[in-house]
Amino acid sequence: MLAAGLRGAARGALQAAGRPFNLPGPPSQLRGFRLSAARETVIVERWWQVPLSKEGRPPRIKHRRYRVFRLVEDLKHVPKPPLELILTHCVEDVGNRGDLVSVHPSFGRNILLAENKAVYASPENKKIFEEEKRLRAEGKLPRLQSHSAIKTVRFLRNCSLEIGVNDCDQFELTNEIVAHQFYRNLGVVVSLHALKLPDEPITQLGDYWCDVTVNGLDTIRVPISVVRSATPMPESERLWLARPEPQATPEQPW
Repeated sequence: MLAAGLRGAARGALQAAGRPFNLPGPPSQLRGFRLSAARETVIVERWWQVPLSKEGRPPRIKHRRYRVFRLVEDLKHVPKPPLELILTHCVEDVGNRGDLVSVHPSFGRNILLAENKAVYASPENKKIFEEEKRLRAEGKLPRLQSHSAIKTVRFLRNCSLEIGVNDCDQFELTNEIVAHQFYRNLGVVVSLHALKLPDEPITQLGDYWCDVTVNGLDTIRVPISVVRSATPMPESERLWLARPEPQATPEQPW
């Protein structure tokens, strides 16, 4: 009987923490942390004061008037203040590691805390991450990419650059030309010192590559396709193709 009680207590504790467990039990009673309904608080008091009973006797609350309550405070509809957390991982559209953020309580508890992406902003945790930031500033710990740089790295890994050249006999791609094509075709500003082309000069049509270094931390190899640019259509030919079709005239009887 004692073992059964301990097993039930362990199941209840693990279920409240929202962690997976392998204890036997009906599946309908095993609810995860995200599926648990929020427990709100409503403060009430009795409308009629219950008289004191004599010593050793139960209170006299059988009368129905003692089951009438008045509302003192309803915390269900009170606006919830934002939850302050410290991120332990980079979270998209939220922040980077070590940032102090204020998020909605449901998002903070169900996503960030449940997935170990953040911790509570307690004085102890603040002191730990402030010390970590100080060590990174002194160079004793490796630097971290900024939030915007992580998005740039993800974008460059999924794109390719196409460069069109005019109908000429000789050409050569330089860092200035490739950086201009990055901004013109992809909308990415690439510094010249962060761009590296192959050692052999690019003077022919074909497929090549270039290395782009973001903040000196991550290097991404971007494919480059050098193709012949299409010759623009002359104005006279464009107007000739856009002319209206001649209408057929009915035949005249002889």
